[in-house]
Amino acid sequence: MKKAKSSATKGQGDDSAAQQIDARIRELGDWRGDTLARVRALIRQADPDVVEEWKWAVPVWSHAGIICTGETYKKAVKLTFAKGASLADPSGLFNSSLEGNTRRAIDLHEGDKLDEKALKALVRAAVALNTSSSVQRRGTKA
Repeated sequence: MKKAKSSATKGQGDDSAAQQIDARIRELGDWRGDTLARVRALIRQADPDVVEEWKWAVPVWSHAGIICTGETYKKAVKLTFAKGASLADPSGLFNSSLEGNTRRAIDLHEGDKLDEKALKALVRAAVALNTSSSVQRRGTKA
């Protein structure tokens, strides 16, 4: 079985994943690029050890597992949290993919005001969940 190609970089390195994300932001050249760049900065602030990857032709942010992806559409920037259904969302940021048992998403539209503090808290919660899950997985293998 062939492994999917991806590239990754920790933090703000100039590796190929970071370059691909930079290129996506530039090619959008509108509010979506600005929004994606802002979200990226907030994710990096929330978790300085975040790993940026380029998978499925979209930015992916990981730390002991996927935190979220950053998809861009004509009328939205969608942040899909891989384990969003397991995260507390007291600020109500999740507004999409609410019916599933695993993922949750935040659709950002032109002119939307993003609660930056709440997004950073959600990123930190996702990292905490990922790291606790990876510790449990390692513990059960022994």
